[in-house]
Amino acid sequence: MTNDSFQHRRQELIRILKSEMNIDGYWDGQLSSSALGVAVAVAAFHFYDSEGLAREIEKGVTWLVQNANDDGGYGDTHESKSNISTSLLCLAALHVNRDVSAYSAEVYAKLVSYLKLHNIDTTSTQMARSVLDFYKTDYTFSVPILAMCALCGIPENNAFKSVPQLPFELALLPRSFYRFLNLNVVSYAIPALIAVGIAVFKEKKQGVLLRKIRQRSVIPALRKLEGLLPESGGFLEAIPLTAFVAISLIKAGFKENRIVEKGIGFLKRTQRADGSWPIDIDLSTWVTTLSVKALKSGINDEFSLEERNRVVHHLLSIQNKSVHPFNGTSPGGWGWTHFSGSVPDGDDTSGVILSLIFLADASNGEVNKAIEEGCDWLLKLQNSDGGFPTFSRGWGKLPFDQSSADITGHALLALTKSIERLQGIVSDVKLSKYRKAVKRSLLFLKKHQQENGSWIPLWFGNENHPAHHNPVYGTARVCAYLTDAIKSLKWNESLAAQLGTMIAKAQRYLAAVQNSDGSWGGDVNIEGTIEETSLAVTALNGVSFNSTVDKGLAWLDQQYCTKGLKASPIGLYFASLWYDEKLYPLTMYLEALV
Repeated sequence: MTNDSFQHRRQELIRILKSEMNIDGYWDGQLSSSALGVAVAVAAFHFYDSEGLAREIEKGVTWLVQNANDDGGYGDTHESKSNISTSLLCLAALHVNRDVSAYSAEVYAKLVSYLKLHNIDTTSTQMARSVLDFYKTDYTFSVPILAMCALCGIPENNAFKSVPQLPFELALLPRSFYRFLNLNVVSYAIPALIAVGIAVFKEKKQGVLLRKIRQRSVIPALRKLEGLLPESGGFLEAIPLTAFVAISLIKAGFKENRIVEKGIGFLKRTQRADGSWPIDIDLSTWVTTLSVKALKSGINDEFSLEERNRVVHHLLSIQNKSVHPFNGTSPGGWGWTHFSGSVPDGDDTSGVILSLIFLADASNGEVNKAIEEGCDWLLKLQNSDGGFPTFSRGWGKLPFDQSSADITGHALLALTKSIERLQGIVSDVKLSKYRKAVKRSLLFLKKHQQENGSWIPLWFGNENHPAHHNPVYGTARVCAYLTDAIKSLKWNESLAAQLGTMIAKAQRYLAAVQNSDGSWGGDVNIEGTIEETSLAVTALNGVSFNSTVDKGLAWLDQQYCTKGLKASPIGLYFASLWYDEKLYPLTMYLEALV
């Protein structure tokens, strides 16, 4: 690209980005429709009120019938390969709604054939073994899948025989005990632990003593669950989780419970015009911070002071101001959306801190106070290994609760920039704590950088990678975070030098896995996407990989001209559940052009 065409493309993307900003001064994006979300939601509607919700069910079943893959199965997005988990849930939803006029016996038969081809016999309890083997000891998703299938009559005989009992009674213990218990679910899935656990308990034979203990735990557990219920009615603002909870409680005999009523209301409000649902209502905080980051300091040239102040006002208004009822975290953090079911997390808190630094003048006391509170929240989240997890410090037993490189790199950058910003504003003692946290996070990243220079991210993957990992995403993100952090590390030259060594190693990895056409996928020899290519270009910009970057930019230009800003399923949610987001290719491409 010539410099003129480069600038023309950048301005074009900025115009698109500005057009996506809503009237309230932030971005809400659009998550892909989810076959899994549709399946669980229409099943919940069926069990709650099949006649009163007939129109909504009809639209959902129509969407399922029209969106099966060519092989008869279902993937998580339009671009996703068929997978057993989503296909099983769609089979259950179609089976229980087989009297709906939109139901297709042909689609159902093809779906059964797809599952048989993958050694899943839906007439036998054998199917449970396949699902459990895939998710291993993590019951976060496997048990809700099997429980829904069983409640929908699949398999028909003794369906609950192979469904593990979730120990819902343990949720009654103090939250501080959770890290020591074998709950087999991640921290953000406590609602599923309780509701699905109660449903399985109601259906499955148990020993006399254990049955008595669990029977006495049901009502207190329901009260505990109600305490986690957000005003919106959607647990984590997530369609699958909310629907799993509703189905389980309805079938366990608690249809009139307030949790079910509010959950069904949430599902009704979030159904799209085409009959589908996304997996989550939106990622508005996350995509807003990505939009700001795409322009960085250049945002002052592209957005008026009034526009920037609207974004700042929105971000300040959604900072958590009290102990959060869902996981007990202290005030100061931010979650992924402004809706009430959101829970503060490490990645979004870091993103907002950095956005506030970009957007607001250093003399803004209200913003500086919010940044300080956000940094204090991050310090409380940091694990003993120096890394940062998503939601809960020290939970640690399952991968989605452990420290991760991409979240740690993001927190390192947020703390480093905050140290520079808050110099002379907060006490030296506090700044010293921030510096110590930065050093500890560096040690974590150093330890977890792979031999080839890559880092593995947590909430992002690639379906074409053998292990569904995405080292290109993780490496590019961490590399860019560290590159930005070095600019503010005047207080520790030794630390900056160590970061420089890690960056160089990471950049060599990225250059080595570029595809011959100039693109990047999740790893070597994986088909490229706008998202992954843009992130790799960003990480390599400004270093001695000019020809590599030029090839990447040329591929992005060609891809944009022929296919537009086509989103790819690189996001991961609830273990192996894929999604794409409309604003990912736009913000990541724009960032690569800055």
